[in-house]
Amino acid sequence: MSRTHEVPTTAPNQIARPPLGQILALEELDRDLFLGHSYNDSAFRIYGGQAVGQALVASGRTVSPDRRVHSLHSHFLHPGNPKAPVIYHVDRVRDGGSFTTRNVRATQDGLTIFQLTASYQRRESGLSHQSVETTATPPEELPDFEDSLSPDELRGARPWLDVLRRNIAIEFRFPEEYPRVANARGEARPPCQRAWVRTSEVLDEDPVVQAAGFGYVSDLFLLSSALPPHGITIDEPGLQLASLDHSVWLHSEFRADEWHLYEQEGLWMGGGRGLARGHLFDRAGTLVATTMQEGLLRLRR
Repeated sequence: MSRTHEVPTTAPNQIARPPLGQILALEELDRDLFLGHSYNDSAFRIYGGQAVGQALVASGRTVSPDRRVHSLHSHFLHPGNPKAPVIYHVDRVRDGGSFTTRNVRATQDGLTIFQLTASYQRRESGLSHQSVETTATPPEELPDFEDSLSPDELRGARPWLDVLRRNIAIEFRFPEEYPRVANARGEARPPCQRAWVRTSEVLDEDPVVQAAGFGYVSDLFLLSSALPPHGITIDEPGLQLASLDHSVWLHSEFRADEWHLYEQEGLWMGGGRGLARGHLFDRAGTLVATTMQEGLLRLRR
């Protein structure tokens, strides 16, 4: 099901989200040099998915349109300042017969805050299978997150939920209880969570922008899937949480502004770090993307 509105609307009791279309519309400064903005003065640091999405757009602007991004690997090096622009420097590493490789370096005030390598491939057909399957209640049949909570749970969730909605342009609905709610009650859960996700506004038809839209979405909730077994949330006093590296494999083309089911699993924690994996499925249960992320999860009582 596609959305037909062109401009996101905000009801009086809702919080306006960042303008993702503008965020992904980079300004070209020179050959292989692009400028990005956050359009958000309320955040303390740049959302990791924004850096992924903008860097992917920068790389895609230097690639032949007959090639599609199939993987990206990135590292978060320093917190970005959302009040300042980011310059994206693209290095044309390789243009082969089937594959194209680009490196992107994001800087602020001369400091490299983020770097990404993206690989593009000429369209090909071949053998196919997937080893994972899933089903879930369709998003239209699920309540908004606020409506799924008790009054006490909503009061506890309101501070972080308002910050999330104010700073990240993603809509989400949970087919089961979000483990963070159980953790807030002091209850442990398995290291798994699922959410239907889509960008909060319709994006440009450009395949690069749609891929970048999922790059933006892919960082949401992922690392926190390692916390449920420990019965704590990211608001736990003394917990330091930050993404260190992030990888995405795009198995087919899809629209990031349409609902997809994002299943996440916290595979491991130790040494102050955690490792999480994500699978993204379309409505038919087809696996369209896979993600992995390692991050800092350091608890100091």
